[in-house]
Amino acid sequence: MTARLTLGDVEERALERLDAGWAEYFLGGAGDERTLRENVASFARHRLRPRVLAGIDGVSAATTVLGHELAFPLIVAPVAYLRRAHADGEEGMARAAEAAGAGFCFATFATATPAAVAHAAPALVRLYQIYAFTDRGLTDDLIAEALASGFTALVLTVDLPVMGSRDRERRIDWVFPEEDVPAVLRARERGIDADAFGALDPGLAWEYVEHLRSRFGVPVAVKGVLTAEDAVLAAEHGAAAVVVSNHGGRQLDLAPASLDALPEVVDAVGDRIEVLVDGGIRRGSDILVALGLGARAVLAGRTPLWGLAAGGWEGAAEVLRLLGEEVEIGLHLLGCRTSADVTGAHVARAEPLI
Repeated sequence: MTARLTLGDVEERALERLDAGWAEYFLGGAGDERTLRENVASFARHRLRPRVLAGIDGVSAATTVLGHELAFPLIVAPVAYLRRAHADGEEGMARAAEAAGAGFCFATFATATPAAVAHAAPALVRLYQIYAFTDRGLTDDLIAEALASGFTALVLTVDLPVMGSRDRERRIDWVFPEEDVPAVLRARERGIDADAFGALDPGLAWEYVEHLRSRFGVPVAVKGVLTAEDAVLAAEHGAAAVVVSNHGGRQLDLAPASLDALPEVVDAVGDRIEVLVDGGIRRGSDILVALGLGARAVLAGRTPLWGLAAGGWEGAAEVLRLLGEEVEIGLHLLGCRTSADVTGAHVARAEPLI
């Protein structure tokens, strides 16, 4: 009998199936990977405070993000090269997210086109993640292609003006494959011969958020904010949301864990724009902690990725289903009818559990 997939063993099962080099890429962080580890450890410094006899006979984890309803407060984070994790690729991850009622953020360096993802999951809430190329015309063309395929919001990643120092990738002399990345192939058609990340604009400034809003007329979320100061600037330049994120610990080692940065961002702009958070989400209880600290929803990258690698689109769908189920169980045990009912009163800071 085959053992059923659980959230506790999905990473191990995924790594058994992944090519060793790709495993290192998907696992890795910057430098000594202290921020990478802190993203997970930060959740262990919090406790959920259950309430009893709340008279609740049913719960709903549903929420809205940028005007779109989700069955529970999770969007699959943009992860590049999904077809290298499993042949089902981005289309499979999109099908999984649609089945679970989660959202999906499509990566610039995906191994599928936006149209293919839209065809695979037509009812899915689809967001398009942007890296801005030095050729702004190319970036505009890629965005227009996504919007024509039914993507409804833009997620501008701002924490990669240069590539972080990644020891894992250096040890194995990692080279980003580009032959099956549509955005890179489009760049080559325009005469851009640099490697994918080398063609990005290192001088991006806040005015670009305004450009995206005025040119495309869809909500723009700024992903990679870790301070109140930058959150305020994002709101002032027209962002509809910020994603509190340290790029999965892959950019600046010793940057704060995303969860630790979340409260100051919520305090600064939570009454003006939506605040999302990513980094370290492994269980439904982690999602509840993030909600209690003021996030509207979370983005999760590695955990759904492990599901995809372990079992294709069905593995990813099972991981997302389990995360949603754990949120619903947790809501009932916290005495909350809805995700919006989870507040700071349900979360306490404490020493890590043994």
